[in-house]
Amino acid sequence: MIESKLFCVLPDYVCTPDGMAEDKYGNLILSCPNYAQDDLSGCVVKIDKEGHVSKWFDVPVHPETGVARNMGIAFDDEWNVYLCDNQGWSEREDLLFKGRILKVTVDDEGNISRCVEVAKNMEHPNGIRIRGDYMYVTQSYLHPVKREDGKLVSCVYRFGLDEENIEITNTLDDRHIFATFVTQNPDCQYGADGIVFDREGNLYVGNFGDGAVYRLTFNPDGSLKENKIFAQDPSQLQSTDGMFFDDKGNLYIADFSANAIAKVYPDGTVERLAQSPDCTGVDGGLDQPGEPIVWDGRIIASCFDLVTGPDKVNQKHEMPATLVELALE
Repeated sequence: MIESKLFCVLPDYVCTPDGMAEDKYGNLILSCPNYAQDDLSGCVVKIDKEGHVSKWFDVPVHPETGVARNMGIAFDDEWNVYLCDNQGWSEREDLLFKGRILKVTVDDEGNISRCVEVAKNMEHPNGIRIRGDYMYVTQSYLHPVKREDGKLVSCVYRFGLDEENIEITNTLDDRHIFATFVTQNPDCQYGADGIVFDREGNLYVGNFGDGAVYRLTFNPDGSLKENKIFAQDPSQLQSTDGMFFDDKGNLYIADFSANAIAKVYPDGTVERLAQSPDCTGVDGGLDQPGEPIVWDGRIIASCFDLVTGPDKVNQKHEMPATLVELALE
């Protein structure tokens, strides 16, 4: 397997790094929800190719909660920033159903000229990708939806780039639902998480608890044609968090629970590329990777380093927060 190494240590205003994107200048942009400290709100940071880190902007806070908890991040063609503000991730009762999708217009110095709520009242918005005139957002929970077998339902929403102030119902009747998923694993009831498009325009979604990658294809009118499992191998991939394609059509996945990065080949074969025991990240280990990105000829992974439990390698949260890198084969 490949050995990961430290890419950079993050400043102390970052305690929980998550989603990533590349800006128009080639900088790495990192979304930081900062769940590990209740008094530390979410921000977005900028990292150059030498690993120098600077805060780009603080994310506008929710008017009721006083914090932002931004996870997934994406740019549109005009370089507006879209963020999944996952307020309810901690499952604190006072934060439930306050999740938002934000569209932020911000200049190079971090001055925000406009911030719009695209959607609100969401239970658990997580990952986001943009293609054409739409954004696609994973919502990892739909707890109000009750199945007879008790299994969790999650979904992908589709919103138009020109839509604003959408009131999400968190029901299966919501007109913005594009696809739904059921998590079969009784020991990890966590649903749709990582999301990414391939070069042909097919959409891939990770069902976290099942360690499964679904491929969603489209009809000519843009409606959903097919939603079925593309890759799943429990021996190589335990959980599916953030995902990213390279130029050869290989898919890289953060295996959050196993402290690992997996590679899915174009034929659906899964291979675990790298794995670390419980670690601090400062030593270059994969400290609960939340998302990978192929950037500057290498794989960069954010280390979420927060969640513990019987199915998680991670044992506790430690500071400082880190990003690690792996060689791109």
